[in-house]
Amino acid sequence: MLTRRAGLRAHGALLRAERMHDDKFRDPIEARKKAMDYLARREHGRGELLDKLARFGFDADVADEAVAQLVDDGLQSDARFAEAFVRSRINQGKGPVRIRADLRERGLASSDVDLALEEANADWYALARDVRLKKFGPDTPIEFKEKARQMRFLQSRGFEPDQIQAAVSSDGVF
Repeated sequence: MLTRRAGLRAHGALLRAERMHDDKFRDPIEARKKAMDYLARREHGRGELLDKLARFGFDADVADEAVAQLVDDGLQSDARFAEAFVRSRINQGKGPVRIRADLRERGLASSDVDLALEEANADWYALARDVRLKKFGPDTPIEFKEKARQMRFLQSRGFEPDQIQAAVSSDGVF
């Protein structure tokens, strides 16, 4: 059984550890290190990085200061994040509507989103056709029910109506 003195010593050590732990989350250098850990794995948008730091426990002001410094140092860029994100989603067979929505959900400015989609130089019609071919095979749908099913699938992937129509049409013309 612990003596009262030993119990007080243990309690004091616990309080000191909690204070040190709390100080860590108020330290901009620690926030910068954690943000750089996230950026080392992949590109992040500014808002996404701030959210992750807040979830980890950093004060909002400290996280904002750390991320602002990373932006100033060129280590974090929303435009670079958008470019990498668009490239990744195109490789997954996602269309422009879905990509735009996903980027806006991550807090990126419309100008960054539009620029990244434009610079991707993707042939959305060919991508829609390729996604349909991969999922449903080379035969174009003849029955209305099957055509509607394939169109819903392409719509869920984020393709625009004219891209979807071209992908499921029997003549294959874009």
